[in-house]
Order: sequence, then structure tokens, then C-alpha cells
Amino acid sequence: MRDLVGLTGTKFGCGMALRGACTVHVDGQPIRSCVTPASSVAGKAITTIEGLSKDGTHPVQRAWQEVDVVQCGYCQSGQVMAAAALIKRKPEPSDADIDAAMAGNLCRCGTYQRIRLAVHRAAELSKESGHVA
Repeated sequence: MRDLVGLTGTKFGCGMALRGACTVHVDGQPIRSCVTPASSVAGKAITTIEGLSKDGTHPVQRAWQEVDVVQCGYCQSGQVMAAAALIKRKPEPSDADIDAAMAGNLCRCGTYQRIRLAVHRAAELSKESGHVA
């Protein structure tokens, strides 16, 4: 995706599906792209962070900015994609839902409390706007 298609938002983290920086959606489900062969997703809808919105107005992207989640930013595309999938599946997630859904996405900077706040805020923004995450 990064080299051939030019979609550089998805990061390569570990190559073993352990960090989450490579998270994309396949048919709406979050997957780790670093261990997913292209042949296994042929004909399926693939959404990278660039596909959430062209202008950063997706509720999760807006919430990330409002809460000021990002420090170094390396893991954030994977975090955002995992959060968007969670809110689509569960529009009003509890802290436990958020912790479970985000558990596999590692952040070296330790912004987990802000990530949780941003997921709650994204859920509010989705509800207010009627936008299905």
C-alpha cells in the first residue's frame, strides 16, 4: 500500500501483527495489513486512514484533534482505524469496550488515557452528526 499505491498513512510497525500501526479495514473489519496477503483481500473493500475522510472530518479524526491525542504519531493511523471500527460496531462503547478493542494497538508515548477520551468523544460526534463511523 505504501510503496505501490502511495497510501502512506498506514504504517509498518513490526511485521508480526503485534503493534497495530498497520491496521486497515477489510469489508469494515479491522485487520493487520502487515500479515495479510494481498491475494486474501482480492475483491474486498479495503479502507485505509486516507479513506475515512478526504478532509479530516470523520468523527474519530475530529475527536483525535480535539482531545490532542497525538504525540509522536507513529501508531495513530492504526489507533484511529481501530477506534472507527469499534464505534461502527458499538456506537456507545464503555471503557471496557474501548480497552478491549484498542488493546492490540500499542502506543510508545503512552497516550492511552487520551485515546480512551477521544473514542468517547468520537462516539458523541458520530451521534450528533448522524455519521456512521
